Amino acid sequence: MAKPRLLFQTSLIGILAVAVLGSTLVVSRQDYSFFDPLVHIKSVISQRYVDQPDEKAMQESAIRGMVESLNDPYTVYVPPADSKNFTKDLTGDYVGIGAQVTTRDRYLTVVTPLEDSPAFKAGILPDDRIVEIDGTTTLDMTTEESVDRLVGEAGTKVNLLIERKGERFNVTIARERIIAHTVKGFSWKPAANGSKEKGAWQFMIDPERRIAFLRLTQFTPTSAEEFAEVLKGLGADKGEVKGLVLDLRNNPGGVLQDAEAIADMFLEGGTIVSTKGRAVREQVSRAVKEGTLPPFPIAIVINGQSASASEVLSGALVDNGRAITIGTRTFGKGLVQSVHTIPNHGQLKVTEQRYYLPSGRSIHRSDDSVEWGVDPAPGFYIPATDAEVREMLQARREHETISSAKVAAASNWADPEWISSTMKDKQLAAALKAVQIKIDSGEWKPTGQPLPEVTAAASQELAKTRAYRARLERELDRVYRRLEGLESAAGEKTPEVDLWGDAVEVAGGQIEVFDKSGKSVGRFKVTAPDLERWLIDAGVTKEEVQKP
Repeated sequence: MAKPRLLFQTSLIGILAVAVLGSTLVVSRQDYSFFDPLVHIKSVISQRYVDQPDEKAMQESAIRGMVESLNDPYTVYVPPADSKNFTKDLTGDYVGIGAQVTTRDRYLTVVTPLEDSPAFKAGILPDDRIVEIDGTTTLDMTTEESVDRLVGEAGTKVNLLIERKGERFNVTIARERIIAHTVKGFSWKPAANGSKEKGAWQFMIDPERRIAFLRLTQFTPTSAEEFAEVLKGLGADKGEVKGLVLDLRNNPGGVLQDAEAIADMFLEGGTIVSTKGRAVREQVSRAVKEGTLPPFPIAIVINGQSASASEVLSGALVDNGRAITIGTRTFGKGLVQSVHTIPNHGQLKVTEQRYYLPSGRSIHRSDDSVEWGVDPAPGFYIPATDAEVREMLQARREHETISSAKVAAASNWADPEWISSTMKDKQLAAALKAVQIKIDSGEWKPTGQPLPEVTAAASQELAKTRAYRARLERELDRVYRRLEGLESAAGEKTPEVDLWGDAVEVAGGQIEVFDKSGKSVGRFKVTAPDLERWLIDAGVTKEEVQKP
């Protein structure tokens, strides 16, 4: 069943998902002139600066400066001290608590615990705020520093202070070796009491119609192999699978070669993806007939967090007429990075190419993009609010951790209505219903809404950006309050700036701005009560009005 492409996954390119190159680039004479002012500045600082400079820090700052000038968040310099962790991130093998984390509102926050991980077993939920790690606050701690504190030796314990819905509590978790298994089913079936057997994922969501469900959480060097093993276990190569729901929601991508290999399982031929770059010739990945699975309808569930390799897989199957997509438009991360090892033993991950779908559409989203990523099929657009997503993740987790036979017997995964009402997952419900209808009638019939117009999509993006701004403003208010508390504790007091009395109501009033010569620039209506704060932050000082 495995295709030839899988034989190459043990290569370094497969392991890192990007090309890893040594420092063999030729430096032209013209390039040397670029460094003349840098060498001169370095020489002056080294010889004349009042204190002994840290030359290593100077070197790394110069490198970071060049990288940051590209304004590309995906091109990054990894210093030697972080190279080991960088490689761990790419391969998904480490010792820790097993949770994806990020920094949100200045605190470390859980994106999601990995299934069957120590964090998952300890009851950690998405959006849990990790306030402290072993008594050290995560406030303003970088994500990298926080992760360094969470990982460690297998068997050692880490104490976390968790904040959830305003309540704080302590959780102690024993670290374990985490190997990211990326292929999940719709429900986890625990082992029977006293049994030596391990629990297992359930993949046949509709046994009567033989519809399988597979969820890919990310793409690692073992994802394609895992995926193939599951389908083989279900009898897909023998024609025993009649339909598939493939869930790529919240899948951030990963190893491109594994996404290509999975697409190749369903395609007899045609383009999977192409890549183009300024300094790299166009490369085209094509499917081959050998090892292709028997045809059956496929519905792929996507959302705004489906990125990179997820978009390659879904786009390849859609553009080749092999699947439909259900949910919302994907993230739009369509860049190919390569990793270069540099002489100081650091690494440079640099964007070299862009992904293009078989249709020629660019996956990547830039600030002025109107079209990007992969769209749901017409009639299969199913939006979900942040609150609905959290509710769905909560329901999924609770169901997967409950082991009573009574609850398992009450489950009815083959019923889309049950999935929507009990599991709070209207996108999965719509996908399953679509495949059921396709099997029963031979046609794809819409189970969602029409695709929004481009203007509507832009309005939705605008609403999200405005909501983000509102969160930043609330966080700024918290910063002010924290500053006041720290100043009070330290016995210090910042001189208070007061442009007008607290009783003054400025909302509905007007403000006039004059230029340096005293000429009126414009008169503006005040629509919000917090004008004073913004004027203070803008560096405005109050002038005394001269009384006649």
